[in-house]
Amino acid sequence: MPLRVLKEIRSAVANLNPEEVRSAAERPLRIALVGSNDRSIDAMEEFLLPADHVSFQKRADANAILYRSTRAESPEQFDLVLCEEERCPKGGFTFYANDPSKTLHEILEQRPELGIALSRNFYPFRQPVVNHVIHSVARDNALFAVITALPDIIPSIVDLPWSIGEFASDTAFLTINQIRMAFLIAAASDKPVGYSVQKGEIASIVTGAFGWRALARELVGKVPFGVGLIPKGAIAFAGTYVAGLGLDHFHRLGYGLSRQERQDSYQAAYDRGKGIVELVVKSLRGRSAA
Repeated sequence: MPLRVLKEIRSAVANLNPEEVRSAAERPLRIALVGSNDRSIDAMEEFLLPADHVSFQKRADANAILYRSTRAESPEQFDLVLCEEERCPKGGFTFYANDPSKTLHEILEQRPELGIALSRNFYPFRQPVVNHVIHSVARDNALFAVITALPDIIPSIVDLPWSIGEFASDTAFLTINQIRMAFLIAAASDKPVGYSVQKGEIASIVTGAFGWRALARELVGKVPFGVGLIPKGAIAFAGTYVAGLGLDHFHRLGYGLSRQERQDSYQAAYDRGKGIVELVVKSLRGRSAA
């Protein structure tokens, strides 16, 4: 394990503050449930706090966030207004009783800044938010792996969480981004966040990063649109994605993925990442030709 890369990771870790994630998760929420009667409001509440997944204490804590009303409420007074179909004011969100996943999708798409806090407090948001975290971080890492193999390309087509110039190696960036993912998944899963309480998860991420490094270096160097470029990005995506799945599995069930589950998940994630990277490389080729 190269000492230089370890020093880079240590330096970057010093600037990765889990408090930012904790603050997002602990953001105070005020949510209005608007319906024509108690029965319709009860349905919304039961959806947000399903008895078979949420403890009595958690339901009591979350109920303090909810404001029940049979009148139209102004969205400006709340972080979120959830209402019966055909009763939503402008800015409110419809509760589709027959398709609640549609409600979740609309809320998370339009109010992404609430995702972690909603996931921590309300079980139905948890898996969609965790899935989004895993995919977005895996995508970031795949794009970074591609961009660093093309030193003449300005990464204007992507929005990465840090400046590329802060990292001299792919391994450091991918590792730090995966640690950030670990914080986000823990927060979304209503679990403690931080270096001391996630030592095992972080150690596993750091160890796994060097396996990716060895494999990726065999495929591509600093060559423009080299044959190994797409596999390199796909490996970065798959490695990050499987790490995220393992973290999610751990927080949900108390243990990580089995070896066979990791292998199966890796192949599926590799194919998915390959498709994403192919689109990026195609776009870069078009820009280069222009």
